[in-house]
Amino acid sequence: MEPLLTNATEILILLFLIITFLQSGYDKIADWSGNVSWLKGHFAETPLKNIVPAMVAIILITEIIAGVLCILGIYQLCSDGVSIMAMYGAILSCLVLLMLLFGQRVAKDYDGARTIAIYFMPAIFLVFLLQG
Repeated sequence: MEPLLTNATEILILLFLIITFLQSGYDKIADWSGNVSWLKGHFAETPLKNIVPAMVAIILITEIIAGVLCILGIYQLCSDGVSIMAMYGAILSCLVLLMLLFGQRVAKDYDGARTIAIYFMPAIFLVFLLQG
């Protein structure tokens, strides 16, 4: 119980990232064509318009990996107090969010970019916590 309490902030943020990315990944898998179709419209007037399916696949894969790393991070933190997997999960989560932010900015979807920035704050804070 002590590792859980000692690392409560880190574990709660890892849970946040797990929910965020595994749910997002599941949504992409469950409605691949709907997501790709919507994003083709979203990026229709950008230089990214011809690579939407590849972008969605890259995001999907990195979201799933980030979520799994965060799960492993919680396990490590609780079992032996080691934070390496949590750090990998936090860093990959930040990179995924930066990719999403880049897409929103290219599409000139500033409200979407603001939402991504909100998700980025706890992820980068987790990196900060795990460095110390």
